[in-house]
Amino acid sequence: MSGLLALLDDVAAIAKVAAASVDDVIGQAAKAGSKAAGAVIDDAAVSPKYVHGFAPARELPIVWKIAKGSFFNKLVILLPIALLLSAFAPWAITPLLMLGGAYLCFEGAEKIVHAFSHSDAHSKATGDPEHLEESKVQGAIKTDFILSAEIMTISLAAITIDNIWVQAAVLAVVGIAITVAVYGAVAAIVKADDLGLLMANSGRLGVTRALGRGIVHWMPTFLFVLTWVGTAAMLWVGGQIIVHGLGQLGWHTPEEIIHGWAVTVGHMVPENYMGAAEWITTAFCDGVLGFLLGLLIIPLVTYVIAPLYRTLRPA
Repeated sequence: MSGLLALLDDVAAIAKVAAASVDDVIGQAAKAGSKAAGAVIDDAAVSPKYVHGFAPARELPIVWKIAKGSFFNKLVILLPIALLLSAFAPWAITPLLMLGGAYLCFEGAEKIVHAFSHSDAHSKATGDPEHLEESKVQGAIKTDFILSAEIMTISLAAITIDNIWVQAAVLAVVGIAITVAVYGAVAAIVKADDLGLLMANSGRLGVTRALGRGIVHWMPTFLFVLTWVGTAAMLWVGGQIIVHGLGQLGWHTPEEIIHGWAVTVGHMVPENYMGAAEWITTAFCDGVLGFLLGLLIIPLVTYVIAPLYRTLRPA
């Protein structure tokens, strides 16, 4: 009996440790996921364009293919790389974050430049549907890889526990949760107009039919707004990463200037709104800085990096 009691006591102790570890993982995952929110918003805003131009019956299968690629990117490729960086080259995390931030700035600035350029016409899906679908999926997975790398690196930098198994569990939870949330939202977005059309044509109640017509009418506007929200989030996150990274590397001037401006604006509004005013000012300054940096990177990518890549790429 004493042996059984001792065994039960050991099991209870192990269960307590496991529960504490689960709490640590959940808490760290929530913290890390919130840090990566900007990149998540951008991921959700970018993805719907990859199903544009295809038959409605192919929309969800395409989203599922991209989601599977995103799971592979995060859990099979990026998670082990992140753990190796944490264990053997933690000094490289900040420069890699800044490199990813610079890419976000470039993407955001390029979108704005193209939006105001009359030379960039919107292309429609033409040609062999299967080939186009595969090409779109592969392009989406490549874009997802960049955004997933940023999400996983931001998440890794936010983890405050040194245990590698906890870090692995946190990154896995963040990767799975974000992928499910992003592509679940994307699936809902791309099928919302079909749902609205069904409600408008088959709804039994007048309010249901009216709601369906409203969904169909407002979805293009919603997608337009979502695209610009994603672009703004891209520039904001990219600029914030660059500013914070410069501070960690020893140059605190940009961070201090932006903080000073935010505090000044905060004191110009009622005390209840001071925190919100400071956050909005900081995000705006980070976004403007990200846009300016992106404008500087565009010629570098266009005239140096892209031609060099085409030259070195295997035929």
